[in-house]
Amino acid sequence: MAYLFTSESVSEGHPDKVADQISDALLDHFLAFDPESKVACETLVTTGQVVLAGEVKSNTYLDVQTIARDVINAIGYTKGAYQFSGNSCGVISLIHEQSQDINQGVDRSSKEEQGAGDQGMMFGYATKETANYMPLALEISHSILKELAKLRREGTEIDYLRPDSKSQVTIEYSDDNVPQRIVAIVVSTQHDEFDADEAMLQKIKKDIIEILIPRVKKQLPAYVQELFNDDITYHINPTGKFVIGGPHGDTGLTGRKIIVDTYGGKGAHGGGAFSGKDPSKVDRSAAYASRHIAKNLVAAGVADELLVQVSYAIGVVEPTSILVNTYGTSKVDKTDGEIAQIASKIFDMRPAAIESRLKLRNPIYLETAAYGHMGRIPQTVTKIFESPYNGKVEKEVDLFTWEKLDYVDEVRKVFGL
Repeated sequence: MAYLFTSESVSEGHPDKVADQISDALLDHFLAFDPESKVACETLVTTGQVVLAGEVKSNTYLDVQTIARDVINAIGYTKGAYQFSGNSCGVISLIHEQSQDINQGVDRSSKEEQGAGDQGMMFGYATKETANYMPLALEISHSILKELAKLRREGTEIDYLRPDSKSQVTIEYSDDNVPQRIVAIVVSTQHDEFDADEAMLQKIKKDIIEILIPRVKKQLPAYVQELFNDDITYHINPTGKFVIGGPHGDTGLTGRKIIVDTYGGKGAHGGGAFSGKDPSKVDRSAAYASRHIAKNLVAAGVADELLVQVSYAIGVVEPTSILVNTYGTSKVDKTDGEIAQIASKIFDMRPAAIESRLKLRNPIYLETAAYGHMGRIPQTVTKIFESPYNGKVEKEVDLFTWEKLDYVDEVRKVFGL
C-alpha cells in the first residue's frame, strides 16, 4: 500500500534560524582572525533583544554587537513595525572563556592526536531520490522558502512579505519507495497588514499558489515537476493572519531546527546541533564527514540509499564505532558491516583528519545556517571580515566541502565498481 512522507523547512527569518545565523556569524569572525579558535556560541532572540552566551578560547576579540546587528539587518529585520530590528534591538553578551577541563581533552601536542570535543553519535545520509542525493520532500520545502525570500527581496510581484516563514511538503510513495505525487503543501508566511482579514488571506493564498509555486516548480527537474498535480491540498497561513512573527512572535534559540538542518526526518539524527560550534565539536564536523561518506558511496553506486553512523568518546581520537545501513539497497557483494569496515579505511574519521580533509577551520559557516547544511552546492568564494580590533582580512574559502563527490573514483576502485 502507498505511504506518505512529510518534511518541513523554515526560512532565514524564522526566530530559531535568526539565532543560528548570529551564532555562525560569530564563529566565522573568530575563525577568520584566529583559525584555531574554540567556539561554542548560543544565541537567544526575542522582542527587541538578543542574548549571546557560550564558551570561547581565542586570540582575537570581536565587536559582537555589530556582528549580530549586521546579520539581523541582512535577513530583513530592518523596520520598527517588526518589534525586532538590527538597528534598534539590545544585544547582551554573556560569552566567557572555555573550560580548561574540556580543552585538555581536545588540544594535544600533535594535531593529529586531537581528541573529540564531546561524546555522542552523528549520522550522515544520502539517497538517489534527487540529483544532490537528498530526500525529495525536504528539497522541495527548502526550494519553496528560498524562492519566497527572493520574492520578498524583489518586492515587485508580492510586496507585503515579512521575513518569517515555514513550509511543509507531503509526498505519496509507492510500495517500492518511488515518489508518485505531491499530496499537500503548507506555507505560512509573515506579512504586512494590508486589508481586511478575509480579503488579505484570500490574496495571500492566491499569490502563493499562482506566483510562488509556479516559480518553484519551474526550477525543479522534469521528473519532480510531474509530481505537481491539480489535487494538491494547499494550506496557506492556515491559522489566519500572520502579521506578528519573527523574534517578536516567538523566541528563537540556536540549535532548535536540527531536522530542517539535515535530512527532514529521513535517515537518523544524533541529537547534536551545529550552529555556533567550531569543528573540534564532532556534533558538527563528524556529521558533515558522515554525509560526505554517505554521498560518495551512493554516488559511486555502492547503494541507492545509505546511512552512516559514527560515535565518539570525549577526548578520544578514534571513533568508538562506525556503522553503515544500506536499507537493503546495496549493489555490492558485501554486508553492511563489511561496507562500514571498508569505508572506515577510505575515510579517516579522526577529528583532526576531518578538519583537514573538509577544510573546516575556515570561516564557512554562516552560509550553512539557513536552508539546510546538507545538499548544498560546493563553491569557492572570497569573504571579507572587518573588526575595530583586528583590522580587515580577506579569505578565499571553500563552502560545503562535505558535498563534494571527490572520493567517488576511489570508492569505485576499492569496491570494484
